[in-house]
Amino acid sequence: MASISQDLPTTKPALSTKQAASREKTLLVAFLLSVWAPLTTGLAVLMSQSTTQVADFIRRTVELVALFVSWQVFRYVEGGRKPRLLESETKARVEKIASLSVAAALGCSGLIMLALSLSRLSSFQPGGNVSLGLTIAVLGLITNSWFWQRYRRMTREHFNPVIASQVSLYRAKAFVDLTVILALSSVAISPAHPLTRYIDLFGSLAVALYLLWSSRRTFRSANAPA
Repeated sequence: MASISQDLPTTKPALSTKQAASREKTLLVAFLLSVWAPLTTGLAVLMSQSTTQVADFIRRTVELVALFVSWQVFRYVEGGRKPRLLESETKARVEKIASLSVAAALGCSGLIMLALSLSRLSSFQPGGNVSLGLTIAVLGLITNSWFWQRYRRMTREHFNPVIASQVSLYRAKAFVDLTVILALSSVAISPAHPLTRYIDLFGSLAVALYLLWSSRRTFRSANAPA
């Protein structure tokens, strides 16, 4: 995929009050919508035996922390309705925290999913009721795709490192949801089929590798020279 930086302007004028308020509101809404995800996904895990879904529960929990950090960092830097006067170095350092928190969330989720998938390669058998998990994944794909495109438009309009990191996060979230849908659909349609086991396991492996790649990409962007 093309780097986000290719779409960015070369200059970085300050956000207007309206732009800052819009971005802060979007970050807050994204966080509030994500609060319920670990709870409902955890319930869905108890109803099924899907490796992909267990990994998805862990991922959503870790990402929730990153979303909270991003929201709080943006509020601190932009200062809500009263812009905070910060030196450029201080502002860059604080904004870097948000980008690194996203990179850490993606990396931790990827490592956990990879370890879980590898540990169950020899003994895992899919089964259980995956209807709730499938519903959550479909709703997640719709929601995360919307936020991905919204943050992408915001980044093209006016670059901000906190918002740019959300592009990587929500692109990864949408990809994960799509993979979870494919894996759970196979379990729902034919849990006893030999291929279903491999679709579920290798689905979580694919997600783990993508999350690790996204983490590395976000980390490198956060540490790139201004």
